[in-house]
Amino acid sequence: MEPARGGTVTASLTLPSPAKLNLFLHIVGRRPDGYHELQTLFQFLDFGDDITFTLTPEQPGIRLTDSVSGVPDDENLIVRAAKALAASVSGPLPGVNIGVAKRLPMGGGLGGGSSNAATTLLGLNHLWQLNLSIDELAELGLALGADVPVFVRGHAAFGEGVGEKLTPANPPEDWFVILKPACNINTGKIFSEEGLTRNTPRIKIAPAFEGDASRYRNDCEDVVRKLYPEVNRSLEWLAQFGPARLTGTGACIFGRFPTESAARIIWESKPSGVTGFVAKGVNSSPLHKKLTELK
Repeated sequence: MEPARGGTVTASLTLPSPAKLNLFLHIVGRRPDGYHELQTLFQFLDFGDDITFTLTPEQPGIRLTDSVSGVPDDENLIVRAAKALAASVSGPLPGVNIGVAKRLPMGGGLGGGSSNAATTLLGLNHLWQLNLSIDELAELGLALGADVPVFVRGHAAFGEGVGEKLTPANPPEDWFVILKPACNINTGKIFSEEGLTRNTPRIKIAPAFEGDASRYRNDCEDVVRKLYPEVNRSLEWLAQFGPARLTGTGACIFGRFPTESAARIIWESKPSGVTGFVAKGVNSSPLHKKLTELK
């Protein structure tokens, strides 16, 4: 393909925008600016949204073909990521239409918005042939949200700080049942709750679920259980079959299983009114695998 910048070639590219799980989430302190210091373990899932980018050299600008209900286009992380990328380079760029096949629930703790932003940065860096490095893209992503860099870098990671200080990790690639109770959780409300644990002892980098699994937990879980009975009920149900945990600040919860068949048996018996999916944990992002195939 000829260089996209200033060219006349129309190109289209569809890329995955995978979900993530926080296999654990420890709150180890609070900074003077009010943000919380975290330790967490990110792992991707082989399930997520798909985003299609179509260059429109004859029509400049960045456009979403499908708006998200309740989110103005200019506030959508996809549009913000595309504009941030365009602003980071000099010279004109072809316009782009961006379409999203949305599968991940909003406000589920699965990183859908952050993943969408990262897929946009990587996808348009490829289509616009900007040749920005992963470090440069991760820096742009951090300005959009603390979870964006892990999706940009594309490998399971131990996260510290507000989640942006990343060390590659390789937790077991098991199967997961992910359930989404019928509620939406306000992250700001969870982090402002007086009863939230904020002094969990720091741990050294170690894969989750090795040794004493009770060392690992989600410090937001007790508060979320108290404020959102739907989450509490789903956790109690899933815990019948093994350890169940909240991801991020929720509302999604997950249980891990050694095989797909074991996970699907549990999935088929889930309570009515609860949505979700079965997916495999993967340490290399499906987004990066797809981009590698294109090289």
